[in-house]
Amino acid sequence: MNPLGKSIVLIGMMGAGKSCVGRCLQRRTKLALVDTDDVVVSKFGISIPEIFSKYGEQGFREAETQALRELAPAKPRIIVTGGGIVLREKNVDVLKRLGVIVWLDGNEETLFERASRARTRPLLQGENPREAFMQLLQQRLPLYAKLAHIRIDTSVLTDEEVAVAILSKLRKLGRNLEAGSSIPATT
Repeated sequence: MNPLGKSIVLIGMMGAGKSCVGRCLQRRTKLALVDTDDVVVSKFGISIPEIFSKYGEQGFREAETQALRELAPAKPRIIVTGGGIVLREKNVDVLKRLGVIVWLDGNEETLFERASRARTRPLLQGENPREAFMQLLQQRLPLYAKLAHIRIDTSVLTDEEVAVAILSKLRKLGRNLEAGSSIPATT
């Protein structure tokens, strides 16, 4: 088994608060922040809805996998991932090498309400967004649960409270996350 890398990797459903919590963690730890969605958008030069429209979900997922593979496990950072990154087994292998995997979870209603606020989520643009969301959630829940080292329910917490909870849990696991430090390997 590969030892854990040096990063905090945020996974979870759309609406869990990964991007906002990632920024809070970045401010608190002074580690670099990488959002795989931002990397994909930068690579294509167009928005995620436009990527889905022009290249389909498959094209987006390929670019997402490539963005993930370009991250070096030895460099500590906060890594924010897209909700569907866990769908590909090859991504799961890379995620495991990057660091401590933190699953930001929440109750279905809260996650759906947050995810549907922006109205720009390509996977929620069909006839019945709630049903589509619930299907995605049911498909992904076991994948998040299997992969995560830490799970935080974000339903009733602010982004700052979630960041504090993550850092507290990491300290309890004996992991120091100040800039320049590493996360010790576990067995």
